[in-house]
Amino acid sequence: MKYGIALFPSKRIQDFANSYRKRYDSHYALIPPHLTLKEPFEADDQQIKEMVKELRKIAAETDLIPLKVTKFSSFYPASNVIYLKVEPNETLQRLYERLHSGIFADKPEYVFVPHITIGRDLPSAEYADVYGQLQMQKVHFEETVDRFHLLYQLENGSWTVYETFLVGGKEQE
Repeated sequence: MKYGIALFPSKRIQDFANSYRKRYDSHYALIPPHLTLKEPFEADDQQIKEMVKELRKIAAETDLIPLKVTKFSSFYPASNVIYLKVEPNETLQRLYERLHSGIFADKPEYVFVPHITIGRDLPSAEYADVYGQLQMQKVHFEETVDRFHLLYQLENGSWTVYETFLVGGKEQE
């Protein structure tokens, strides 16, 4: 089965992101606005049991996660992806690194750029027009996130939460 690890921002940020995603993101119906911490990976039931134990440990040792969203940005020319930039911080970086070491060890395809995708698969002309307009907008959100999620992919391509992990020394619900 295919799994991934992500964190979901507050409803306020999700609503803001979705106001663009419904028009510009081909994955709008598959997953809510999120910040990917670990790209999709394959695992069997036994591996997931071990990973869940390790994720609980990582969560218990992770501080509350500050999120500061500051602007629209893009991965152009690598791809026509438009996103909300999340300012890097030590807590987020350390969590990302822990999710790519030990039993999670892999070589990420890309350098970690914290972001929330709002547009993808746009034709070049539309991308240029949309991104040009979005760049002029002011964006500023600051919040603290107290959990991340192990997700799994359903047959229809959508993602759903397998388990939630509370950070900041909080007890698991």
